[in-house]
Amino acid sequence: EAPYLMQAANELKVHLGWTVMVYNAAEALPNLINPFFMAALLGVVGLKARDIVGYTVTQLVVHAPLVIFMLWALGETLTYHPPVIP
Repeated sequence: EAPYLMQAANELKVHLGWTVMVYNAAEALPNLINPFFMAALLGVVGLKARDIVGYTVTQLVVHAPLVIFMLWALGETLTYHPPVIP
C-alpha cells in the first residue's frame, strides 16, 4: 500500500515492523472522529451521526495523545535490522 514508507524507514534505519504499526495507528485514529463502521448500527438504533459526534471527538481527544505517546515510547525499544532479501 505504501512502498515509499518502507524505503523511508530503511533510509532512516527505523524498525520496519514498527513502521507498519505506526502507519496503521495513524490510519485508525481518524476513525475515532468519523466512524463509518457504525453507519449500519446508527440505522438500527435510530440515531444520527450528529448524536454521537460528541462522544467520538472525546474519544479522539483522549486516545490520540495516549497512542502517540505509546508509539513513541515503545518505538524507542526496537532496534533496526536491515531487510534480508534472498
